[in-house]
Amino acid sequence: MSLLDIQNLQIAFGASKVVTEVSFSIEPGEKFALVGESGSGKTVTALSILRLSHDADYHGRILFEGQDILQKSEAAMRKVRGKDVAMIFQEPMTALNPLYTIGNQIAEVLMLHEGLSGKVAAQRTVQLLDKTGIPEPARRALAYPHQLSGGQRQRAMIAMALACKPKLLIADEPTTALDVTIQVQILELLNQLQREENMAVLMITHDLNLVRHFADRVGVMEQGKLIETAATHDLFSRPREPYTRKLLASRPHRIVNTEASSDEPLLKGDGIRCNFWIKQGWFRKKQFVAVDNVDLELRPSETLGIVGESGSGKSTLGMALLRLSSATVEGRIAFGKHPISDMASTELRPLRAKMQVVFQDPFASLSPRRTIEQIVGEGLALHQPELGRDGLRRAVAEGLAEVGLSADMMTRYPHEFSGGQRQRIAIARALVLKPELILLDEPTSSLDVSVQQQVLLLLADLQRKYRIAYVFISHDLAVIRAMAHRVMVMKDGAVVESGSTESVLSRPVHLYTRRLLAASTYSTEMIKE
Repeated sequence: MSLLDIQNLQIAFGASKVVTEVSFSIEPGEKFALVGESGSGKTVTALSILRLSHDADYHGRILFEGQDILQKSEAAMRKVRGKDVAMIFQEPMTALNPLYTIGNQIAEVLMLHEGLSGKVAAQRTVQLLDKTGIPEPARRALAYPHQLSGGQRQRAMIAMALACKPKLLIADEPTTALDVTIQVQILELLNQLQREENMAVLMITHDLNLVRHFADRVGVMEQGKLIETAATHDLFSRPREPYTRKLLASRPHRIVNTEASSDEPLLKGDGIRCNFWIKQGWFRKKQFVAVDNVDLELRPSETLGIVGESGSGKSTLGMALLRLSSATVEGRIAFGKHPISDMASTELRPLRAKMQVVFQDPFASLSPRRTIEQIVGEGLALHQPELGRDGLRRAVAEGLAEVGLSADMMTRYPHEFSGGQRQRIAIARALVLKPELILLDEPTSSLDVSVQQQVLLLLADLQRKYRIAYVFISHDLAVIRAMAHRVMVMKDGAVVESGSTESVLSRPVHLYTRRLLAASTYSTEMIKE
């Protein structure tokens, strides 16, 4: 008998059907992956196993060890959640309670389901954190979520999910926002724990490379339907459906303009150093050097890729280059012929229109209270007040058209768009001012592979059309290989290697660069299957 057997599942929210007649099964100890683009229904299907979508209308059967989940009372479901079936959510920072320590949150699960005393639960919590590879587990158990790194928070979530040794673990995009080396560590950890506990895993992801190295079988979802199920090797070597073939073909390929720019540098930095002062007690402060002695040049129509793990200083450097950093910045920064490092804010303001930013999470960077017209037109209203209301509307409509969106979307709000559409809106907001430089800070890391490719093609097309220079910050080396003319590799605030994309990513010299490349391809040296 299968551990989980989903039969003709249908899920609706009101009159809207989001999942239609989905059927699949998972055997004990099996690793099964559901893949598909955002909106395909994969996450809501996974949530239905724990009945976590309370407004949903379910039809069909979800059999767990032969018992229909959909027929259980809420009280019975509370005994299933966390004990027999556990879940790792995509973003641990929002899934973990910021008001409680990591230890308290894990111990709560043990006390609730296992009936352990507080003292014994605390001891087991430290053991679980140690098992998931968190350094100094006893000390980390006393930390709050914001005091841990992204990888440590994800490990804490895994420790919490495994606390009661569940028979099925649901992992919803568990590595999406993590650096490539941390992704490999988390994947290795899940593989190891799955083998040790003989636990079944349902992986929800849009990362096909991750699926190739993790899953035994794969199910592909499109618009609420499960269109293809096969063994992993068979699906990757002989995909049956056109949609599956499209997903497999969506990995970034090199799309940069190969013509070398002979212009004078648009952006130049010499000896850039960024310092933060960290409080230690009431009266003491400690200086933390986030960026140390970095030199760089960027010409019109050129893309400079900056790569490195979280904490390497790449985003801090990007913000410093545009004079947006809260750090104490030393060194010289020039934008064209303007030495902006020593400019007062009032002197710098006219140049702001020529330097724009696109952030990683468009949902967080777009105001939920403003319409798309107000969001895209805000910079124009500030820098070009002479346009007037009608001129502003025309410019916003043209800006949306540039990124493939229609003018009738101007009255809508960010929550009414998909992730890819929101990122296009963020690009339109930057582009509408006709900038010479755009800082792209992880602009595609949270997007599906096919949407990611669409955004990259859009950025490459805009660069060729307007000769825009990009500073492209990313931990995805496949994206950097596709977009960048030159690459800088950062570690602990310093540049350890730089050069043309071809030389750095094909013939890396520094050990750290080689480690990043090995992690990005999930090499057999780092993943023991």
